[in-house]
Amino acid sequence: MIERSHHDLRKAFAELLHGSVCKFAASVFDPISARMAADLGFEVAIQGGSVASLQVLGAPDIALLTLDEYVEQVGRVGRVSQIPVIADADHGYGNALNVMRTVTELQKAGVAALTLEDTHLPAPYGAPAQGLIATQEAASKIYAARFARSDQALSIIARTNAAVTSIEDSVARTRAYEQAGADAIGLVGVEDFEHLHALTAHLSVPIMLINYANPALRDIERLSAANVRIVVNGHAPYLSAIEATYATLREQSGVQGRELSLPELLERYTRSDDYREWAMNWLKSAQASN
Repeated sequence: MIERSHHDLRKAFAELLHGSVCKFAASVFDPISARMAADLGFEVAIQGGSVASLQVLGAPDIALLTLDEYVEQVGRVGRVSQIPVIADADHGYGNALNVMRTVTELQKAGVAALTLEDTHLPAPYGAPAQGLIATQEAASKIYAARFARSDQALSIIARTNAAVTSIEDSVARTRAYEQAGADAIGLVGVEDFEHLHALTAHLSVPIMLINYANPALRDIERLSAANVRIVVNGHAPYLSAIEATYATLREQSGVQGRELSLPELLERYTRSDDYREWAMNWLKSAQASN
């Protein structure tokens, strides 16, 4: 097999963005899954931040993972992948200056693209889990990301959650992100094709849809016609690996009784109760003192 350079993979991803057909991204989490995805015919992959948090920390996806930890994890995938890999860079691990460092490090790790979201992370205690930062602050992160990349083939994808704000606000946000130079717009929370059209009619850049297997958005031809070029259907492969690992270990241990469901497994083994208690003890008390 002739290995493709990171630059060539970035060019391949850019060509995919500017093509005419929507592609589904494989959710990968290690070198083996990356090779599987390529072998099965996927043309693009994504390394989820929530998956990395589970892998590295065994912790819920509450912005505990550090940049260095994520870069190390995605770098393992980037070393072997022969299809472009999108990095889920969350909020860029801080402000616009932190975003510059994030872009530099992820570019070295070999990713073809990265998403930067406008979510307020980590979420203040008691605030909505998906609260958004100011539009101009988010746009500044896109400007900073573009400035920081040394390979212009690296794609910067601005991501926002349409489910937590109005259509008018989403339109204003994505317009600002496109003007800031985003190579694509990533959307979470799209309900159906009518909603998609209302959110994207003003855009000229390609769309990445994070639809988590929404059955109302499964028509490839309509997605392609709507300028959607990437669809991410969640991270079922790694979640299936968690279930399979538990089932195998349980069988080997001889433990009897009811098996745990996936939500129960995640709740128990990410120590979610502990994190809620710690948040109550330290975040709530700090908030009250202010």
